[in-house]
Amino acid sequence: MSENTPESLIPYDEIVQEALRAVVGRVLREVEHQGGTLPGAHHFYITFKTGAPGVSIPRNLRERFPDEMTIVLQNKFWDLSVSDFGFSVGLTFNQIPAKLDIPFSAITAFVDPAVEFGLQFQAAVADIEPTEHDDAENDRPGDEASSAPAVTSDDGSNVVTVDFGRKK
Repeated sequence: MSENTPESLIPYDEIVQEALRAVVGRVLREVEHQGGTLPGAHHFYITFKTGAPGVSIPRNLRERFPDEMTIVLQNKFWDLSVSDFGFSVGLTFNQIPAKLDIPFSAITAFVDPAVEFGLQFQAAVADIEPTEHDDAENDRPGDEASSAPAVTSDDGSNVVTVDFGRKK
């Protein structure tokens, strides 16, 4: 676009981000309707801002991940409940059960490595920049720690990254 492009009065970036977060909601709702069972080899890495409004996680997790954390929904999760605004799920961390409530607006990445699909989002909370963080390492079969794959679109995978620049 040219340097003389007028600033949009329609918040396209926000509309697109909201629509893509709805994809996450629809996928999780499908899993919820299937009794919390993931089809085939599907599994999800979900990264979210721990300090975002509406996020409810145990204090020890918030202390360990003060900015952002990644959870894995694969075999050991329960009580998945999806609403129009977010989801709640039970997971174990170091063999200690925990309930997490996560609004869709707090999600910064969603990956299904089984089919090389991923979405990355701009932080919906103003002025929050991502910082380095460890994966949450919620328990999985055999108590193996999980490691979220890097989400890139350079490898030809089905990763969708939406990054609208803002004029200052």
